[in-house]
Amino acid sequence: MSRTVADHLLSRLRAWGVDTVYGYPGDGINGLLAAWGRADNEPRFIQARHEEMAAFQAVGHAKFGGVLGVCAATSGPGAIHLLNGLYDAALDHVPVLAIVGQTDRAAMGGAYQQEVDLHTLFKDVAAFSETVTVPEQLPNVLDRAVRTALARRAPAVLVVPADVQALDHHPPEQAFKTVPSSLDLSGWTTTPTDDALARAAAVINEGTDVAVLVGQGAAKAAAEVQEVAETLGAGVAKALLGKDVLPDTLPYVTGTIGLLGTRPSHDLMRDCDTLLVVGSNFPYSQFLPEYGRARAVSIDVDPVMSGLRYPYEVNLVGDARETLTRLLPLLRPKEGARDRLDHIASAMDRWRDTLARQAELVDADPINPQYVAHCLDPLLPEDALITADSASVTNWYARHIRMRGTMRGTVSGTLATMGCAVPYAIGAKFAHPDRPAVALVGDGAMQMNGMSELITAAKYRHAWENPHLVVGVWNNRDLNQVTWEMRAMSGAPQFLPSQELPDVDYAAFARSLGLVGVRVEKPEDVEAGWREAFAAPGPAVVEFLTDPAVPPIPPHATWDQLESTVKALLKGDSDRGDVVRKGLKAKLQEYLSGGEGPRDEEGDGRDRS
Repeated sequence: MSRTVADHLLSRLRAWGVDTVYGYPGDGINGLLAAWGRADNEPRFIQARHEEMAAFQAVGHAKFGGVLGVCAATSGPGAIHLLNGLYDAALDHVPVLAIVGQTDRAAMGGAYQQEVDLHTLFKDVAAFSETVTVPEQLPNVLDRAVRTALARRAPAVLVVPADVQALDHHPPEQAFKTVPSSLDLSGWTTTPTDDALARAAAVINEGTDVAVLVGQGAAKAAAEVQEVAETLGAGVAKALLGKDVLPDTLPYVTGTIGLLGTRPSHDLMRDCDTLLVVGSNFPYSQFLPEYGRARAVSIDVDPVMSGLRYPYEVNLVGDARETLTRLLPLLRPKEGARDRLDHIASAMDRWRDTLARQAELVDADPINPQYVAHCLDPLLPEDALITADSASVTNWYARHIRMRGTMRGTVSGTLATMGCAVPYAIGAKFAHPDRPAVALVGDGAMQMNGMSELITAAKYRHAWENPHLVVGVWNNRDLNQVTWEMRAMSGAPQFLPSQELPDVDYAAFARSLGLVGVRVEKPEDVEAGWREAFAAPGPAVVEFLTDPAVPPIPPHATWDQLESTVKALLKGDSDRGDVVRKGLKAKLQEYLSGGEGPRDEEGDGRDRS
């Protein structure tokens, strides 16, 4: 039997080491689906409930597996549905290949059913996008798509019209206007010049109080970052996508930075005179040292992204691990390094005490959302794969969950899209079927995407060597992050028609799928709820009824932000009494732990009481 283009495409994916493709069927990829049947489902086709979820699952697989993520969709609406997940990959620099169907070539340009201009559709999001019109274009176009996705850490799109999928495959000949190809992609690395390294070392050596900020680009350089910190007596703060780069058990790690960050990270950036940024393009420059106060050096593998966000003196273009390996011998140990590290460790002890007080002592109706994360933290397996959705739950993940052991964690960092946590976790499970996964989700994201992907988890639960996939749901009947942003940034009260959510029994829904479902309605049952979910024989949902009036107050909240919130409450916010009482009590816990009050951004010392 002759091999079709679709047969060859799947064979080439297998040769590239692809073992899993996430997708949803449709007649635009019928030829591919038939080839999958002939190939004994290799690579394995995982059926999501929606093409957007397939793209998210491919992103999760790539993030946790460190490999190319692959998704597939039919023409027209299927292709359109992929976009949000592909943008998530593009903005977080994740290699993903999307294989998309198209109407038959003879119908293209004829306003045929489900015909969409796919090159225009994917123009902004894809680093490479091409349509296969004749069999001889494979394998070259597929190989280029894979290489581009991996090299640029970005989405690539391969469009294969339905009729082309069914054509007999003919490899390209060694002839004029044909383009043969090859499979191998040997490992490579990038390093800065000796002169650039010497200039960077001079900046760092001349400083007296060095701070380090790491992002996901430092993931393979953990040992080198630790050596830098210990040599220089430097604290290490983490961008949210770099949360799993270093364990939070190290005494000089100050946790995350920014609006969701810690007080010690904020103080580290405020007080340093030298900044070293490794593998991060943290976008919020207001949380970095004040311009003119600190000299700065960056390390980034991508010359296009190098030097953004801050006026760095030296921008080292190179792989983080190789660059630090060459930079370390040029760095001089700092006098008083041990004292600085001890000071950072003490500050972190006070911060953790603050978090514990805010979780345990701020009363709520019925459950303090911080307490849910606080109880989860010590129960997490040290090899857990953790995903957090884009919502107020991201605050609790960023502050209360401490990375240790071989834990991995991720969020939708730059796109900050809702609905990613559960499909991310499913992708993580297929990347590491021997490890437990935990998805932390707000009720808004759960209603948007999470509930449907519980069906996917139920369908594939027996495919995982370790069956544990725990979905924790913060059910507060409010799109809480937007509510707080309206109050703090716009001075606007909660707008119930847009913010109020239906109360859904997520645990009961999980049970209807044959999964374990636990509903927790009282604070004294929170720890037991988590324990029951982790002890389940397969995927489990544990739902907590949490109080939307407990504020996610930034540790560096400004008077302007607090004034905006108060103005919003005075305009008739439905939760105004609870917000004031719980907010004051939460901030009090920081004072009792030795923290500072809100900063006066203008520095004018005015009495704003």
